[in-house]
Amino acid sequence: MATVSFRVLGPLEVTTAGRAVPLGGRKPRLLLAALLLRANDPVPADHLVDVLWPDGAPRSAAANLRTYVHALRRELPDRIRSCPTGYLVATASGELDAEVFEERATAARRAAREGNPGTALALLDEADALWRGEVLDGLPHSPAWGSVLARLAELRLSVQAERAHALVALGDIPTAVAELRGLVAAHPLREELWQQLVRALEIDGRTTEALDACGQAERILAAELGTAPGPPLRELRSRLLAGREEPASPAAAAPVFPVCQLPLDLPDFTGRDRLVAELVGLLRRDRSAPALVALSGPPGVGKSATAVRVAHAVRERFPDGQLHVDLRGTSAEPRPSGDVLAELLRALGEPDGALPRTPAERAALLRSRLAPRRICLVLDDAANAAQVRPLLPGTGGCAVLVTARVRMPDLAGAHAVDVGLLSESEALRLLSEVAGAERTAAEPDSAAAIVRSCGHLPLAIRIAGARLAHRPSWPLPMMADRLRDESRRLGELRAGDLAVDASVTLSYDQLPAEAALAFRGLGLLGQLRFPGWVVSALIDAQDGGAVLDALVDAHLVEPVGADVAGQPRYRLHDLLRCYAVERASLDDPGEHHDALRRVVEGYLSLAAEMGARLPVRFFGVVPDEVDGCRRPADAGEERLDPADWFTAERTTVTALVALAARHRIDDLAWRLTGVYTPFFDLRSHQEDWLHTHAVALESARREGDERGQAILLRNLGQVHIYQDDYAASLAAFEQAQRLFHRIGDERGTAIALSGVATALRFQGHHERSIDRACHALALFTGAGDRAGEAAARIAVGTARLHQGCHGTAGRWFTDAYELCAAIGDRHREAHALKWLAMLHQRRGNLGAARENVDRAIAIFAELGDDHCVGYAHQSLGELYLRSGDLPHAKLLLVNSLSVHRRSGDRRSEAEVSERLSELHAALGQPGRSRSYRERARTIWGELAGRPRPGTARRVDPPAGSPALPA
Repeated sequence: MATVSFRVLGPLEVTTAGRAVPLGGRKPRLLLAALLLRANDPVPADHLVDVLWPDGAPRSAAANLRTYVHALRRELPDRIRSCPTGYLVATASGELDAEVFEERATAARRAAREGNPGTALALLDEADALWRGEVLDGLPHSPAWGSVLARLAELRLSVQAERAHALVALGDIPTAVAELRGLVAAHPLREELWQQLVRALEIDGRTTEALDACGQAERILAAELGTAPGPPLRELRSRLLAGREEPASPAAAAPVFPVCQLPLDLPDFTGRDRLVAELVGLLRRDRSAPALVALSGPPGVGKSATAVRVAHAVRERFPDGQLHVDLRGTSAEPRPSGDVLAELLRALGEPDGALPRTPAERAALLRSRLAPRRICLVLDDAANAAQVRPLLPGTGGCAVLVTARVRMPDLAGAHAVDVGLLSESEALRLLSEVAGAERTAAEPDSAAAIVRSCGHLPLAIRIAGARLAHRPSWPLPMMADRLRDESRRLGELRAGDLAVDASVTLSYDQLPAEAALAFRGLGLLGQLRFPGWVVSALIDAQDGGAVLDALVDAHLVEPVGADVAGQPRYRLHDLLRCYAVERASLDDPGEHHDALRRVVEGYLSLAAEMGARLPVRFFGVVPDEVDGCRRPADAGEERLDPADWFTAERTTVTALVALAARHRIDDLAWRLTGVYTPFFDLRSHQEDWLHTHAVALESARREGDERGQAILLRNLGQVHIYQDDYAASLAAFEQAQRLFHRIGDERGTAIALSGVATALRFQGHHERSIDRACHALALFTGAGDRAGEAAARIAVGTARLHQGCHGTAGRWFTDAYELCAAIGDRHREAHALKWLAMLHQRRGNLGAARENVDRAIAIFAELGDDHCVGYAHQSLGELYLRSGDLPHAKLLLVNSLSVHRRSGDRRSEAEVSERLSELHAALGQPGRSRSYRERARTIWGELAGRPRPGTARRVDPPAGSPALPA
């Protein structure tokens, strides 16, 4: 039995040999989760049904459950086993993270009892590291799991508390206190955690903080539970009060002199209320060691202004004064620490003659002078942590605020703060403060456009506002128009010695050559949110991680969280992008053309690989000329679900197709469009489908690539079918057929012919439709494409069904079903089942019809094809309506109506609206019945001139994949 890793302490994950196992949609994942929570024990089928359908099981629940079990067994052979009453999942020792967690926790407790806190801490760290979030994060929790989940949560909390015990035993009390503060914040009603925190503070000699913690616990327990602390916590408080020394008199702490070097606190400082309050609270807190705050952010974001605002707000807390020094970290020559130390010592009254000669000695003297005082230091524009370290106090009650354009993770003990952009409301307030409130209030739309063009960057807004303030005759719309043009935007954002581009240049000039090259290339990509591997492609490197880190640390590239596939995403601020484009214009255009080509090749390679892993086979022709494309080495796509990846990259790829075409990278533009089409189809992204194909078809024509044109025209024919434009669909399919035939591609010709057959059927030309479908069948047979054969057989059967030839249609559908089952094409098998259900309905055998539709829905749901589930729900809803089961019919028809509206299928929306009108009439609700009937009539009117349901009625996606031409 191959080793498998099952992970439930966080999102559900299963891996084997380092490869993520695809688990399918939500229902199979819920099933596996329920089995893993009782691993190696039988779980009754009734329990599993309750988990999968908490609001009530459908009639097909047992069949659906067997389908989901079968799907899991395909991916996890020998692991999902049947029992007399249900199923179990077999796991070996060390395979299930929850079991490993409990084993590590037990071993840690044993080590602690035996007097080995170091061993205990290591085991507890291993146990805690297994948690990646909440148990089964991302899945709805069944009420039946309550006891198991509660037990795991309690065990996790006990492990975290035991870690603090071990840290105290090893003498690492500051770390223990920090972790205990986090635990009492998350679990404020747990008295044992408060007791641990108070004891740790007492051991560390921090009596005041210990008493404060006792007071906090007392207040929280009284407010939340109406009770007082228990005896252990009360005894601790009494002991602390008994041993506390009297505080020193205020006179003893009086300052010898105040040092007041802070710059002006800007009178029009705007926003940052929460950040300023957080930092003020941090600096006002009682502490036994100096407070250190490191503010970093992009150029012009207002780091220095924020630090000065905070330092002014806490002046009463630092009666010995405030020091301010410019470290000139973004200049060509940052100030040496020795020079800065001399400046600080002189400010503290040290004469020049008494200054030590070496920087190390000066740093020691500064620490000595600061130790007995309470002084706030503002170290502005630091180059790096190495420049800052010698300037820091070593003990006492001082505080240090450091500003820098780069992040400084190596500045030990610092409270790191990323200073971000202003919110929309804050940006508008700043513009009003600088330009005048009356002007901005009179033209709010133009004011909003100005701050958007400034990217909510304070420096840019301040410059734009200053220009308006000094030009009272300028209307705000004029300024907004001048800023709207990206090619001149940076030129407009200059006022006196303030300039956005000059500020950015200071950061840009600090970049290594490769990082500067990547920055310029990213500017040319436009307003894309990109994954990290794009940087590698731009600089033509296997691993561009270090370059990306340099750009992120310099705040020239902004992390914007993770996408739906879990990949980190990044972006350039709009003004930084404008700057990058200006810099790139000085480079050789050929270099950037090659870099862009590498990015598009990377996306093409990944899309082709992900498309091959989609659960539904696309009934079309996908470009196969991608072998020569460079595949990103660091994309991590093997860990990603393909549908999630396509979803995450959809907006980027849509923009990239247009960008590639604009740069005349035509061969890749049409291929990237072609490999993305299966996903457009699976998720009904018809607008993106049409937009990319219009651009890509022009690219293929410029290239003179007839195969590319044929592929794209066939795809356009399919989306035109979805949008009920049968004339345009037929024209596109016929053009594709001629091109495929001309280049000798029989399979492509057959697929295009299948589309022609579909379009003709919807126009009511059934005999011509059958003729084209039979021609396609012959070509598929000759090409050895058995899945294509099945599709063509269903197409013929569908036309015969609409002609009323039930016996003939049944033979075609049955042959198609058996062929699909033989070749393992489950998606097309589901379509065959659905059409067999339609046949049974026409013959009046509603029981058999419902059974077949239920089986089809289970397969569609397992494959994650929500689109086809919607159409199948329509079929099943109509069956329930005919049989008088109105509640079930209503639920299914409403679900299918929602799907049709999302996908833009107007004809099916009209059909379902008619059925809902019938249903509400039967329920005695004439108002709602009339509303649905009028909605259907409106849609049919908009589709005037096209076949009505009696001619070619549709109850599934009309062509191609994920549906089939039928």
